[in-house]
Amino acid sequence: MKKYAYIGCLGFIGVITTEFGVIGILPQIATHYEISIDRAGLLLSAFALIIALTGPFMTLLASGFDRKKVMLLSILLFVITGVVSSFSPPFWLLMLVRILPAFLQPVYIATALSVAVSQGDKKNENELMSIVFSGVAIAMVTTVPFATYIASIFSWEYSFYVQSAISVIALIAIYTVLPNMLVTEKKTYRSQLKILKQPTFITSTAMNFFMIAAWFSTYSYFAAYLNKAKNMDNTMVSYMMFVFGIIGVLANWVAGKMLDKNITKTTAFFLSGTILIPILLHFSGGNTVATIVVIGIWGFLYSPSFLNASTYMISSAPKSLEFANSLATSFGNLGITLGTTAGGWLIATKSVVYTPWLTLLFGVLALLMMGVRSLLERSKHN
Repeated sequence: MKKYAYIGCLGFIGVITTEFGVIGILPQIATHYEISIDRAGLLLSAFALIIALTGPFMTLLASGFDRKKVMLLSILLFVITGVVSSFSPPFWLLMLVRILPAFLQPVYIATALSVAVSQGDKKNENELMSIVFSGVAIAMVTTVPFATYIASIFSWEYSFYVQSAISVIALIAIYTVLPNMLVTEKKTYRSQLKILKQPTFITSTAMNFFMIAAWFSTYSYFAAYLNKAKNMDNTMVSYMMFVFGIIGVLANWVAGKMLDKNITKTTAFFLSGTILIPILLHFSGGNTVATIVVIGIWGFLYSPSFLNASTYMISSAPKSLEFANSLATSFGNLGITLGTTAGGWLIATKSVVYTPWLTLLFGVLALLMMGVRSLLERSKHN
């Protein structure tokens, strides 16, 4: 039943709007609190770090509870975050309420994927997962740029009104549409932890980590990069986020179809963007039309990254879907932390203009990890 996958997608839109909604307003937040852009970037990196450190443990702990209640509690925290943040509290409080929902973000994603897949056909598993993950791209094309646009017209606090509204809609949808979903057969912790001993799973995790770090070393400072390197104002940045996202929706649909045919080739194809985009951004220079084209290609190759990472990792541990996905979410967010921190350091010491070269560096490391996994799998079959 695709209905449950679409409900999971709606909640994912709320989750992503809250996590990434600050990207377009980081310069405004930095100005309001009179802090540097790299310190404002902590709102993203700290959120991601909490997910990275607690995700798998929280998912294991929640694995025995009613899935509907777990999803409701997770989204409720996102609602609270948006409401409190909209009052422009002191920076330490803004940071605190940003961190709270991070504890349950990977739990929501793992549970939503599990619910979607459990109600569908095995052969359509990747397609159902792509529906849930399309929430990332849809948020990028609708709520994230809309929140940025609203903030550019009024003030950055209005961005959080949008975030709260989306989470409330998701909360209502989950409550009214999903039935209670008690877990009838709880897997033991030991059976799920076994995947941590598999070399192919470890290298898949490392690939995920470097791939997300690659994308976010530049994407975390998307607004600042386009402001400084491409001389675009805040309204133009919101339009660029719209272009980025609308192509991303298509990319997720395409990736879902491609993953059903070949997981490794699909992942490698989209990962190649971490090498291609920095080069294209460099040669596009100050040409606005060329930059818009590059942003479109960037959106296409970046958007399915979370779907590709999860599918690639789960393919090496198919019997532990929820736990494997929570690790994918955790290490992906650890990658966000590394990418955002490395990008912030480069901005503080050099300039935001150089952040795409970090994308290329981490992208090469991710491709190397794919190569290592391929060699491990060949040696196992020989």
